[in-house]
Amino acid sequence: MKKSILSALFIVFGLVAMNAQTDPAPTFEMKKEASAAAPTSGPIMTFEAMEVDYGVIEKDSEPLRVLNFTNTGTEPLVIKNARGSCGCTVPVWPKEPIMPGQTNKIEVRYATNRIGKFSKKITFTTNEAGDPKVVKVLGKVLKPEESQGVPAGDNSLIKPGGE
Repeated sequence: MKKSILSALFIVFGLVAMNAQTDPAPTFEMKKEASAAAPTSGPIMTFEAMEVDYGVIEKDSEPLRVLNFTNTGTEPLVIKNARGSCGCTVPVWPKEPIMPGQTNKIEVRYATNRIGKFSKKITFTTNEAGDPKVVKVLGKVLKPEESQGVPAGDNSLIKPGGE
């Protein structure tokens, strides 16, 4: 008797579980994903890469990197602002509208006199619908190598006459 009641309960729970999965209510995440894919007209800023990787560099290395992008939309793209997450990351962007299909570049300068790993962000405010675009800037700046042995120009360890 216990087995038949237990079997009946498993069947009922199984049917309820299968029915619950057939028509899920849309969640906020699902709506957000659908709206992100929705824009088919207007300006669309499409980056060649979503991060600028400096890699491992020496202190005071070349600070300039170039970030390419294309307006893959149907209307002119206007970059209203581009802001680094700190003063050590400075973007320079085109001020004129970028026409549909046109490719352009953004110059990014990081203060390479700062030693250590870094991970910064640049936020782009445009006339594109939706949230601002965010690009990561990352890398590592090494300490200058300290020379070993006798410092250049210091002859105090060399004694005249071979003494």
